[in-house]
Amino acid sequence: MSWVPILLVALAAFAFTAFVLKLPRSSWTMFATVLVLGLAGYAWQGSTLQPGSPKAAQAQAPRSGDAMVDARLSLFDDSALKTPYITTADAFARRGQFGRAASLLRRGLVENPQHLEGWMALGMALVEHADGAVTPAARNAFDRASEAQPGHPGPALFLGTAYFAARDVREARAVWGGLLDETPPDAPWRSDLQQRVDALDRMLAGPSAQAPVGPSNSEPVQDSSTR
Repeated sequence: MSWVPILLVALAAFAFTAFVLKLPRSSWTMFATVLVLGLAGYAWQGSTLQPGSPKAAQAQAPRSGDAMVDARLSLFDDSALKTPYITTADAFARRGQFGRAASLLRRGLVENPQHLEGWMALGMALVEHADGAVTPAARNAFDRASEAQPGHPGPALFLGTAYFAARDVREARAVWGGLLDETPPDAPWRSDLQQRVDALDRMLAGPSAQAPVGPSNSEPVQDSSTR
C-alpha cells in the first residue's frame, strides 16, 4: 500500500477547509498542526506495509488515484478549462492506471514543455506507478514543474509529501525546508509549511534519527522524462 494517497487526502482537506469553507486564517496553524502531527505519528509508527495476519497473498484491485488527482486539482482554479491530455490522464489515474497516465502526460508535455500542472501530474503519476518510490524520473518531473513556474509551492509541496510517504524524512525536510526559505512571509501557505518543517525537525531529533528512514530495497521503475 502506498502512503501517498493518505497524505494527499490531508493536503486536499486543508485546501478545502481553508479556501472553500473559508476557515479563518487565525485558525490555519492549529488545523495544520493537527493534520501534520497526526499523520507524522501515523507514518512514523504505523505498519501499513505489513499484513495484518499470515495468509496467502491475494490479487489486489488497482489502486484508485482519486485522492492524488483531487489533491493536485485543489491547487488550481477549478473554473479554468483543462488541457485535454491532462483530463484524459486524470481519468486513467483515477482508475489506478498510473503508467498509462504517465505515458500520456509525457506525450502532452512534448508540446507543452512549460506546463506547470502537467509536470506536477507526471511526477505524481510516476510516484504512484512506482508504488510510492520517488524515482529519478519523478524527481525530474517535479523539478521541471518548479522551473515552469518559479515560486509556485505545488511542486515542492507534493515532492516533499512523496518523500515523507516513502519514509525518507531527511529528503522531505530538505525539500520543504528549501520551499520555506523561498516562501514570502505573507504567503498564505507559509504557516502550514512551517508546521510541517517543525514536525520533521522533531522527528529527526528523536532517538531513531540515526537509523535509515526510507526503504533500502526499492527497485525504481525504469522510466524517462523529456527534458
